[in-house]
Amino acid sequence: MATVGLRGVRKSYGAMAVLHGIDCEIADGEFVVIVGPSGCGKSTLLRTIAGLETITAGEIWIGDRKVNQLEPKDRDIAMVFQNYALYPHMSVFDNMAYGLRIRGLSKPDIATRVARAAGILQLEPFLQRKPRQLSGGQRQRVAMGRAIVREPAAFLFDEPLSNLDAKLRVQMRVEIKRLQQQLGVTSIYVTHDQVEAMTLADRLIVMNAGHAEQIGAPLALYTTPATTYVAGFIGSPAMNFLPARLAAGGESVELDGGTRLLLGAARRPDGGGPVTLGVRPEHLTVAPNGGLALTVELVEALGADTLVYGRLPSDTTMVARLPGTTTVRIGDIVTVAPAQDSLHLFDAESGKRLG
Repeated sequence: MATVGLRGVRKSYGAMAVLHGIDCEIADGEFVVIVGPSGCGKSTLLRTIAGLETITAGEIWIGDRKVNQLEPKDRDIAMVFQNYALYPHMSVFDNMAYGLRIRGLSKPDIATRVARAAGILQLEPFLQRKPRQLSGGQRQRVAMGRAIVREPAAFLFDEPLSNLDAKLRVQMRVEIKRLQQQLGVTSIYVTHDQVEAMTLADRLIVMNAGHAEQIGAPLALYTTPATTYVAGFIGSPAMNFLPARLAAGGESVELDGGTRLLLGAARRPDGGGPVTLGVRPEHLTVAPNGGLALTVELVEALGADTLVYGRLPSDTTMVARLPGTTTVRIGDIVTVAPAQDSLHLFDAESGKRLG
């Protein structure tokens, strides 16, 4: 086990910069998830840590070693890929043992390590099978077993669940979290799925066009997003954004159309002027006496919750997550209101958080 340090990490392909100075210190045993949409640089960042990409500037530290110039095999890491990367002609046992044989470990040591990993991952019945005889979830467990037997300083995961169906992704997510807690190995995990990120991570790195937009605990990013980008990415459905004007004293905002909303004391920034008001769908409740008049355009009944999509008089779209018992139809007008302390304010131009 080891710490991982990213210090001013930059990566360019010719004149095109894809990583713009990433700084993050990952503690020993910590589970950090790098999250963001396609093309944001998250997989490139992971590959630089693995040594599969050479950085243009900065430093990468694993434990007490700067590894910039080290080959992947010398960095004491193990990587799990989304396509499993198993040898189809080898048994499960041989797939897990192959790397240890290359390193020259004795047969008894190899057998002990493979047996231990197989026990952790419940793979004992499948050790003599070939990958083609396994389900997707079993293949992914073999890929993780191959990483475990190496006893690395850090695990790197590159979207390992993206090829699995929805139900299996949930099951494997639980297994990965349990496994990481059991082994206590520093883990860095890349995903575009923010639900996956929120449930797995001790800390998140939210990537935006090669920048680390915000780094922090999942709940901190949910409750106090630094920018509209983070606010819109973390949470499902995404946060609603409404153009508004902040009163000079900061005690209220006025929306297009004249609706005025009071701000809780904890949400009041200084000054006034144009702002972007953010409110999460789950923080809206039906309020017969005053609020936002939402003309319903779509209803998604999910059982425990009902998602109501609609349009305000200002022609701004909005979604509300209401109790599953809520009965609304397309064309209805539902009045919803947010709690004062659930509102978020952002600068209208920069998108940065206010207050």
